[in-house]
Amino acid sequence: MKSIRMSIWGMAAWAVLAGCATQEKEPVLTLSGLNPANFETTVDGTKQTKLYTLKNHKGMEVCITNFGGRIVSLMVPDKNGTMTDVVLGFDSVADYQNIPSDFGASIGRYANRINQGKMKIEGTSYQLPVNNFGHCLHGGPTGWQYQVYEANQTNDSTLVLTMNSADGDNNFPGNVTAHVTYSLTANNAIDIKYDATTDKTTVINMTNHSYFNLNGDPSKPGTDQILYVAADSITPVDSTYMTNGKMMAVKGTPFDFNTPKPIAPSVTEFDNEQVKFGNGFDHNWVLKTKGDISQIAAKLVSPTSGITLTVYTNEPGIQVYTGNFLDGTVKGKKGIAYPQRASVCLETQHYPDSPNNPQWPSVILKPGETYQSHCIFQFGVENK
Repeated sequence: MKSIRMSIWGMAAWAVLAGCATQEKEPVLTLSGLNPANFETTVDGTKQTKLYTLKNHKGMEVCITNFGGRIVSLMVPDKNGTMTDVVLGFDSVADYQNIPSDFGASIGRYANRINQGKMKIEGTSYQLPVNNFGHCLHGGPTGWQYQVYEANQTNDSTLVLTMNSADGDNNFPGNVTAHVTYSLTANNAIDIKYDATTDKTTVINMTNHSYFNLNGDPSKPGTDQILYVAADSITPVDSTYMTNGKMMAVKGTPFDFNTPKPIAPSVTEFDNEQVKFGNGFDHNWVLKTKGDISQIAAKLVSPTSGITLTVYTNEPGIQVYTGNFLDGTVKGKKGIAYPQRASVCLETQHYPDSPNNPQWPSVILKPGETYQSHCIFQFGVENK
């Protein structure tokens, strides 16, 4: 009887241990439903990727992978207090590797386009790789969005990413060390600071390329979102999305968002040549904030969720891109197919093709200097 009793107790103990082991194997998901294990891999044999989670005491959560320095998910409260993911992205680092995209990326060395990939610095001509309508876009085909940043999470709300970019990276000159510091503030803002140094004169223009849908439903177009941009002009483009070195007043055009209004129908007014060339909005607005980060550069509001996004920056421009190339074939988080114009990008930046337009604010970085850029994405709610 004693041996039988011991066997019963032994079986019970084994069952408890087995149950514990089973529980330990179940993944601990982020608030947005991501499995961190899906972001752990090795790139180029030595570079480790991972998912990093930032939180504040209000419950806001930002998930970032060091593959491309990408914001993967961004959970903020809506007008009813329901936590809502407001950015597009993928459920794994493998998807980011296999499906070319700029979702959430920290872009470098040069955000936006350089005409035909050609530029001249201190008398030396450089030919950069072309990857978009004959131009160099977002640093080329292997720009920083497709590279692995070194990561250091200093606390629950701060992540510092470092990119060591060798001389000749996508044919850009100079060994560059760049940092992207993501800070989640107590008042539900993502504060992004960029800095970079070089040992040879080069060009730098960094930005964040998050695709925002404040409605929280990226299965549908987000053109009902209300947009404000503090700009009296844009830098117009040709049919290859390249600027011509001039500026165009927005007054009386679909590009005038000095008074907040829904993105539609302006985004599809194809009788306007610029809307037609961009297949919607894919343009640089010339900000009138003059680098004053205390002034509102842009604001996006969801009439559905009540979520607001206010953008502050010290940059002279902001690229507004309305997801024109999304076509429903790409499936993102939770298997959701992203239709055309499911989101809005608000990319703080220097102007496109600035290396070839010396009349515009300079993007030149010389040895001994430090490039600095600052962007704040402040979230809130309206219509409580």
